[in-house]
Amino acid sequence: MQNRLWMAIGIALSVCFLCSGCFWSTKGPIETQWYQSQPEIQPNLIVFLRGMGGANNCFLNPHECFDEKGFISSVKNRQLPYDMVAPNMHFGYYKDRSFINRLKEDIILPAQAKGYRNIWLAGVSMGGLGSIFYLKEHPEDIKGIVILGPYLGNADIIDELDAAGGLETWHPGKYNPEDQWQADIWKFLKQHPYDSQEKPPIFLGLGKQDYYIKGQEILADYLPPERVIKIEGKHRFSTFYELWELFLKKNVL
Repeated sequence: MQNRLWMAIGIALSVCFLCSGCFWSTKGPIETQWYQSQPEIQPNLIVFLRGMGGANNCFLNPHECFDEKGFISSVKNRQLPYDMVAPNMHFGYYKDRSFINRLKEDIILPAQAKGYRNIWLAGVSMGGLGSIFYLKEHPEDIKGIVILGPYLGNADIIDELDAAGGLETWHPGKYNPEDQWQADIWKFLKQHPYDSQEKPPIFLGLGKQDYYIKGQEILADYLPPERVIKIEGKHRFSTFYELWELFLKKNVL
């Protein structure tokens, strides 16, 4: 049953990102880049989750773009008490249904064993979707998530939400969550208690010219306004970086 769910996710993302012909190796443990913000190990951790790759506009592997594009230095320059890690969580881990398990086994559990107390996920594009999936399955592991230009499903589910007048007035009805993962993830977003001080918050950043803007705006309208930042910008790393800077200035971590 779980296999059918992840197969559906893989098919949808394959079509969305036009990745046919690509080869994605899913060896474990996953390849990672670790960064210390200060000479001594910090008590908290940010896990950066990469996108598919097309929006990165950098010369390195997509998971290393967080360093090249300034995300790492933004944290270091502010002397925030966070170390950082960027796993190479590429599309293959979504396609073969191992994403949540690999993130848990290779990143989260070892980090907890090292003593990291507050763990945030920061995902761009596909990594934004991955952040939501992990939060849904393991909220106990996560302090909060920051999703920048997230992919939130295909046109069918977004049009359904729009026709219903938005997430607040949308009713998913009966569906099979293993076959209809997009309805299931939006149902989770609808039920997530945003006013609770005990549940991990979701912060959303979006560019007005992002080609996934319709779904992002539906989520933005549902979230508390103070947890949303919208700027001019397309679906690219320069926009994601500007949004990241603005969230750090707001001291969301």
